[in-house]
Amino acid sequence: MHVRDLLVTPRRWTLWRQRPRLILFCLVTEAVAVGSTALAAGWVHPSGKDVLVMLALAVLGIAQAELGRQVERVRRRVNGTPHINMTSVWTFAGVLLLPPVLVAALVALLYAHLALRSWYRLQRVPAFRSVINGSVVVLTCYAARLVLELFGMHGIEGALVDGWLGVGAIAGTVAAYFVANALLILGALNMTHHSVRELFGGWADNLVELATLCLGTLTALAMATQPLLVVMVVPPLLVLHRGVLVKQLEVAATKDEKTGLFNTLGWHNLATSELARAGRTNETTGVLMVDLDHFKQVNDTYGHLAGDLALKAVADTITAQVRSYDSVGRFGGEEFVVLLPGVGEEHVVAVAERIRHAVSQLAVPVDFADDGRTIADLSVSIGVAMYPTAGTVVDRLLHAADTALYSAKNTGRNKVVSF
Repeated sequence: MHVRDLLVTPRRWTLWRQRPRLILFCLVTEAVAVGSTALAAGWVHPSGKDVLVMLALAVLGIAQAELGRQVERVRRRVNGTPHINMTSVWTFAGVLLLPPVLVAALVALLYAHLALRSWYRLQRVPAFRSVINGSVVVLTCYAARLVLELFGMHGIEGALVDGWLGVGAIAGTVAAYFVANALLILGALNMTHHSVRELFGGWADNLVELATLCLGTLTALAMATQPLLVVMVVPPLLVLHRGVLVKQLEVAATKDEKTGLFNTLGWHNLATSELARAGRTNETTGVLMVDLDHFKQVNDTYGHLAGDLALKAVADTITAQVRSYDSVGRFGGEEFVVLLPGVGEEHVVAVAERIRHAVSQLAVPVDFADDGRTIADLSVSIGVAMYPTAGTVVDRLLHAADTALYSAKNTGRNKVVSF
C-alpha cells in the first residue's frame, strides 16, 4: 500500500484492522493532542527567535537520526522495544525553550521525518504508529511544560537566574516528562500484545531514557547561552545510541529468539556460575530437562508457525512456575532446561510437577488462523537431576537430567522422573 492510498482512501488505513481498544486509544490520544495544541496556539504567541530555535532543534534531530540510522536499524532488528527514543533529547530541549505550540511543531517534524524515512526504505511501518507515537510525545511534552509553569517559569532562562529553585524546576520537569510518558504507555498496555517488561524495559533501558533527558537539558542550556555549542551534544548522543546497541547485542547473544529464554550458551554460562557458588556455600541445586511431548504432531497438524506459538506459550508457562532468579533456557528444538539453585530434591520435584500440570492446562490460540483453531492437549516429560549427587559440573548434570527425561518418555510421557 502506497502513501497516496492512505491519504485518498481512509477506509484502507491499517488502523482499522487493529484491536478495537487500540483504535479507541489512538483516536482519543490523537484528539486530545490536537485539541491541546489548538488551545496552546492561543496561549503564547511565538516570536521569530522561537521559530528559529525550533527549526534548529528539528535540523539537529533529523541530522542525528540520519547519522545514527545504521545503528538504529540493527538495534530494532535485535530488540524492537519501543521505550528507547533518542528524539527525547530534542523534544525535551523544546519543552525548556519553546512555547507549547512550537513544541508540537517540533515533534511533528521529527516524527514526520521518521515516518517518511521508513516508507522510503520500504520498511512499511503503519502510518498510525508514527501518528500515535507523535501524539504521545506531544502530550508528554505538555505535561512536563505544565510542571515548569507551576514553578513560575516560562522557560530555561528563568531557571538560570533562580538558583536552587531553578534547579528544582528543571529536575521536576525531567521527572514529569519521564512519568507522563510512562503513564501514557501504561494506558496503551492492554491495547497491544506487548508485556510490561517489553514496554518499559529494565533499569538499564530507563537509565538511557534518563540520559537522553539530561542531554536535552544540556542542549537547552547551550541554546540559551551559546547556541553554537549545541552541536557538541550530537557526538555523545551518537555514542550513547551505539552503547545501547552494544548492550542489546550482548543480551541477544545469550537469548533464544523464538522464546525470549536463555539460549544454550547463555544458560550454560549462568549455570556454571551458579554451581560454583553452590560449591562454596554447600547448597543443593536442581536441574530440570523439559521436553514437549509429540511436538512433531503439533507442527504437522497446525503448521510450523503455530508450533512456534506453542513453544513460546510453554516457555512462558515454565517461567511463570519458577522463581524470578531461577534460570530457564531453551536447550534446542522442543527441549527446555531449568536451573533451581538453593533447594532440595523434594522441592525441585514439586516445581517439576507444577510445570507439568500447568502445561497440560494450556490452550494456545492460533492468532493468525481465520478458523479459530486452538492448540490443546499439550504435555511435557521432565527429567530431574540434583547437584551434587548427580554431578558437580553442568554437563554431568545435564546428562543425568537427560537420562531421567528419556526414562519419562519411554514409560508413557507426561510425567516427572528423577535421576
